[in-house]
Amino acid sequence: MRSSTILLTTTVASVVLYVAAAGALGTPPDATAAGDEVVAWFAAHGSAVRTYVWCLTLLAPVAGVSVALVRERLPRPYRDVYFLGGVTFVAETAVVGWIWGALSAHQGMLEAGTARALLDVAAFWGPVLTGSTVTMLAPVVVATARGALALPRWLTVLGAVALVEQIVETITVFGRTGFTAPGGPMNLYLGAVLTLAWFAALGIVLARRGDAGVAAAPAAGTAVEPVR
Repeated sequence: MRSSTILLTTTVASVVLYVAAAGALGTPPDATAAGDEVVAWFAAHGSAVRTYVWCLTLLAPVAGVSVALVRERLPRPYRDVYFLGGVTFVAETAVVGWIWGALSAHQGMLEAGTARALLDVAAFWGPVLTGSTVTMLAPVVVATARGALALPRWLTVLGAVALVEQIVETITVFGRTGFTAPGGPMNLYLGAVLTLAWFAALGIVLARRGDAGVAAAPAAGTAVEPVR
C-alpha cells in the first residue's frame, strides 16, 4: 500500500477515534465539582469512561503512524520538531488514559478527596498538551512562512490561527473556573477543534500529493511556490 494512502487512512482514523473518545466521555465533572459529585459521576459513567480510554488506546498507534508519515513530507529541521511534538502528544494522551481508566476501575471504593485530586491531574492534560500542539504547529507554520514548505493558503491561515490560540491557551495552567479552567471549554472545545481541524487538513493535503512528495520535500530555506 502506498504511504500516501496510509497517511490518508490514519489521519482520518485519528480524527474519528478522537471524536469517538470525546463523544463516549460526554460531559465530565468540571473544575468546580465537589469530590462527592465526582464519585457519583464515575459510578454512573464507568463503562463510558472505559470506552473513552479504549478509543485513546487505539488512537496512539494510528496517530503515531500519521505523524511519522507527515514528518517524511516536511523539510529539515522542521520535520524533527514536528515529530517531537507528535510523540509527546501521544505519550501524554496515554498517561491521561491511565488516570481515567484507574478512576473508572473501582467506583465503589473511590473516596471523594482522592477522586477530586486524580480528576484534577487528568484535567491538566489540556493545559500541558498545548506545549505539544505548539511544537507540532509552529514548525509547519514557520516553514511555510519562510518558503521552505508549500501549503494552500487556507491551510496556512488555519495553522497560524490554531498556533496563536494554542499559545494563548497556555493560560489555562493558571485557570480555576469557567472557560479557562484546566480541562474546561477552552481546552476541550475551542483549542481541540482548531487543532484537530488543522491536523486532519495537513494530513489530507499532504496525502493527496502522493508518495512523490516524500522524496521531493525541499530543504530548509529553499523557496517554493505556494499551492492555492
